[in-house]
Amino acid sequence: MRGKTAEDLTLLELLDPVAEAAGYEIVRLRLMGGADRRLQIMAERPDGHMEVSDCAALSRAISDVLDAADPIAGEYMLEVSSPGVDRPLTRLKDFQANQDMAVRLELDRLAEGRKRFKGVLAGVEDQDVLIDLEGEVEHTARVPFAWIVDAKLVLTDELMKRGAAEREVRLAAQALSPDGEAVQSEKEDV
Repeated sequence: MRGKTAEDLTLLELLDPVAEAAGYEIVRLRLMGGADRRLQIMAERPDGHMEVSDCAALSRAISDVLDAADPIAGEYMLEVSSPGVDRPLTRLKDFQANQDMAVRLELDRLAEGRKRFKGVLAGVEDQDVLIDLEGEVEHTARVPFAWIVDAKLVLTDELMKRGAAEREVRLAAQALSPDGEAVQSEKEDV
């Protein structure tokens, strides 16, 4: 799920070690075609966060390897970003970390008579993802992780509030100096 095509998977093999050495994890990689090809990489730090400076640092590290290895024919644009608040879920740990959140799943085969599911993540058991299905009272679908080809959090008020709360905690932590004392702002209340 982190890569869709054989070319994506080859690029992941090349770039995963680069990202890990730089302190990041690639969440998803897509080489998109058309007249203007684009290599889109969504990544995050192990703590699940990704700042603009992190995107720039990872972009530089990846660019160096791509320039040397030249694995992509022709011109393309490299785009490195965070997965965003309504992120794709591509690893089992993504499903575990987002339990109780609304999600959409698409499978590569039928399960319970369908390929698409919408509901609330109910957990992970072994290699299966559990989802409480929307509109179906007390029915939890069990979907093998290996069958999922696309999964994404649904943008809801709850998800937005969680994202805002996480950002607030991150900003508060950044406002502390290394010794734990609050850093004085230039704009103090008078």
